[in-house]
Amino acid sequence: MSNAVDGQRDSGRLVLGQTLRYLREKAGKSLGQLADEMGYDKSYLYRLEAGERLSKVTVMEDLDEYYGCSDLLVSHWKAARLDAFSNQYKRFMELEATARVIRVFTPAVPGLLQTEEFAREVLSGGQTTADVDELVDEQVAARLGRQYLLRRKPEPNVRIIVDEAALRRPAARAETWREQLLHLESVAMWPNLMLQVLPFSAGVHHHMTGSLTLLWQDDGSAVAYKEGNGCGQLDETADEVLRRRLSYDRLRDLALSPSDSLTFIRGVMEEHGS
Repeated sequence: MSNAVDGQRDSGRLVLGQTLRYLREKAGKSLGQLADEMGYDKSYLYRLEAGERLSKVTVMEDLDEYYGCSDLLVSHWKAARLDAFSNQYKRFMELEATARVIRVFTPAVPGLLQTEEFAREVLSGGQTTADVDELVDEQVAARLGRQYLLRRKPEPNVRIIVDEAALRRPAARAETWREQLLHLESVAMWPNLMLQVLPFSAGVHHHMTGSLTLLWQDDGSAVAYKEGNGCGQLDETADEVLRRRLSYDRLRDLALSPSDSLTFIRGVMEEHGS
């Protein structure tokens, strides 16, 4: 399972595929046997081993359990999902995955809190290629994979401020929107996550055109990631991070309290018959 060819590192997806094939052959299983025993399509498993597809993280969890290799495949999967992103965003995601404190403002339902079907609807909107379904599947898998960090131990301390606009723009399918609102209600009660709504009554503010994420690591280092208008900027200088933190604090002061935000979300659910 070589990790380099002609001096270049293999992609994370290829390394994952090589590992999948190695574990299957070591177990003495054919692709057909594995498909029958795991309940996955044979051609799907072949494409995973060939590095042509990115699965959901739950598939890797199933295979880790099947092979008895702890979280080896999940670890490789986390690296493989980064292949889909630009270098700067890869750096942000690497830092996000290890952050102990996370602060987010977003004008939309954040990727960290999206359900699978809501994410699929959001990501499908701008796709025009012939292989759109497969492309969207991989983007959804990568997005949902980010949510893995909310389940890791020790749990990060997370505060997410969502603009009211995010709750006033429902999904196209009523069932998709109902499930998304129920998920927001659920995560708002997690002990490690504070969810706040920035109401329209707060008026105009300085982050109306994009999102802001602040990350703190165990060693106290911090970064700020500003995203909007199709581009992102990662700031690691102390002065810039401090400036971004103060701007975030102003939004937090304008937002509803966590308890009032939960009441607000439930009100939206009632409006939509959830």
